[in-house]
Amino acid sequence: MVENLYQPLKADLLDVKEETPTIKTFRLKPERPVSFKAGQFVQLTVPGVGEAPFTPSSSPSEDEEMEITILRTGEVTDRLHELNDGVTLGVRGPFGRGYPTDKLKGKTVLAVGGGVGLAPLRSLLHHLFENVDDYEHVAIRYGARNPSELLYRDSFEEWASKDNVSFDVTVDVPDDQWDGKVGVVTTLLEDMEIDPENTYVVSCGPLIALRFITLTSLNMGIDPSHIYLSMNRKMSCGMGKCGRCNVGPYYLCKDGPDMCYADIKDYKDAFSA
Repeated sequence: MVENLYQPLKADLLDVKEETPTIKTFRLKPERPVSFKAGQFVQLTVPGVGEAPFTPSSSPSEDEEMEITILRTGEVTDRLHELNDGVTLGVRGPFGRGYPTDKLKGKTVLAVGGGVGLAPLRSLLHHLFENVDDYEHVAIRYGARNPSELLYRDSFEEWASKDNVSFDVTVDVPDDQWDGKVGVVTTLLEDMEIDPENTYVVSCGPLIALRFITLTSLNMGIDPSHIYLSMNRKMSCGMGKCGRCNVGPYYLCKDGPDMCYADIKDYKDAFSA
């Protein structure tokens, strides 16, 4: 994006959409186009406050504008959630390797999201939808703690109606209006009929969810080399300099954040915060 990766580009905040009580989607227009691969992340700067890493949730085929879906969790995200359109932020990057989309061609892609973990997966879903004939099937399985925390609810019907795509959703705890499935997201995987050798799992969510999604995938017969986990945690500088985000010998900001489980499965810190 820029020769000096320490220097953010100016980015106008065009729109802020409330997705849930604690999650908003921010639509940005950087001062010049920003190209990224699905799964790569950027550092988003709030002037005078700080910066934090986020994976764009918009299509990687669109480089004039960018959407980032953000959970309110700390100082930077608190300030972001107080903003309205018309302000100027900063964007630097992209960083990381992104999803191995070439490996997924001709395969069944099982995308499993938990809570706000659907946000990083959404960029990949855009890519898959735009090239859907390249894949045997796209299966989306999504879960949240309760109905009020479900992301992108206005997209569910559209996703489910696409050719070569299946979609299912569950919540841990229903409310009076919920008439869908109840249970953790891994319950949506239990009755799936898949060819394990021809299936890749891509997943993003809280670490505890990633752990059990991985265990369930292994029980389904899926090889560790076919399981990719979006491990968007502990990243700070984005360039492997601060040493905060390592799993074994890997740095999530450089070697991930979408890590192949076969590479990290033998390290004790794979699923630690």
